[in-house]
Amino acid sequence: MSSTNLLERTAIGKTWNPKLACAITLALVFLSGAAAGAVAMNLGVHKGLHQPAFDTPAGKARYFARMQKELDLTPAQSEQIESLLNDFWQLYHTVLSDSKQRVEQLLNEEQRKKFELLLQQQQPR
Repeated sequence: MSSTNLLERTAIGKTWNPKLACAITLALVFLSGAAAGAVAMNLGVHKGLHQPAFDTPAGKARYFARMQKELDLTPAQSEQIESLLNDFWQLYHTVLSDSKQRVEQLLNEEQRKKFELLLQQQQPR
């Protein structure tokens, strides 16, 4: 019985093509990264990358929960701050709506259509 292992026996008399070895290595590294990324996305990492818009109900709840946690708010403080934030969001929507109407008054019909498209593209999906 020979003292050479299986790899040595198959490599005897054969030489590796360095370009082929490099290409295979790069392909394996790429495929490993793609597989790891796919697994990570399926495990929920993807959801954390897309946070809800600030002015949506989910965005409001997330922001308020973060404030409560990081500022260690008392129940009384939480109630008062939540009321203030609700007032702010209501004012925010009022200003946004008013500004939109004022811009639309300055535009001609064709520009208004383009403006609506621009606004739709900015909406969270």
